[in-house]
Amino acid sequence: MATDPSSITPAGSAAEGGPLAEVPTWLRPVAPVVVMLAIMWVVEVIDIPLRGRLDRFGVHPRELAGLPGIVFAPFLHAGFGHLIANTLPFLVLGAVVAYAGLRQFILVTAIVMAGSGLGMWLFGTSNSVQIGASGLVFGYLTYLLTRGFIAQKLSWILGALVIGLFYGSLLWGLIPRHGVSFSGHLFGAISGVAAAWILHRSGADPVDDLP
Repeated sequence: MATDPSSITPAGSAAEGGPLAEVPTWLRPVAPVVVMLAIMWVVEVIDIPLRGRLDRFGVHPRELAGLPGIVFAPFLHAGFGHLIANTLPFLVLGAVVAYAGLRQFILVTAIVMAGSGLGMWLFGTSNSVQIGASGLVFGYLTYLLTRGFIAQKLSWILGALVIGLFYGSLLWGLIPRHGVSFSGHLFGAISGVAAAWILHRSGADPVDDLP
């Protein structure tokens, strides 16, 4: 029996009720950012009855057992005040990065997470636990501020000026303060610039269809 190909719906498509079926198309690129942020909030809620015991899975400087914290630390926070302070900049800056494509977002996030985490592990205060998503925030910020100049792309440079206007003041966080993971901020920022250079320098392999 003949079948009209136009009537066939691929498995898992939006029409069949896939996970993004109800999400507007223009919002779908930011889904990974929202998922990461949701994990941060869920973890913090779970940590309330545990009285902060999950924080021990953060980065323990210069301790081998603390190396896995490089992955876990961005999802852990020292209370809701800490998490709230990171939420909006993480969501906005992460979304801007994510709009360039999923693969690029993953690469930038991996580079910044590794660089920030290793910086905290190598140079963080002894006998402390380093936690929080601020390393990612600083990495996303410096990546967005520098990628246009490295790629010599005018639209990105103009975008960097807008981002700098709204979020440039975050760079004051690179000044050391008591009780704040300065190494995480600093190496997150350095890693963001490194990610821009690795992905967008002249001769670099393209990673996605970028806007």
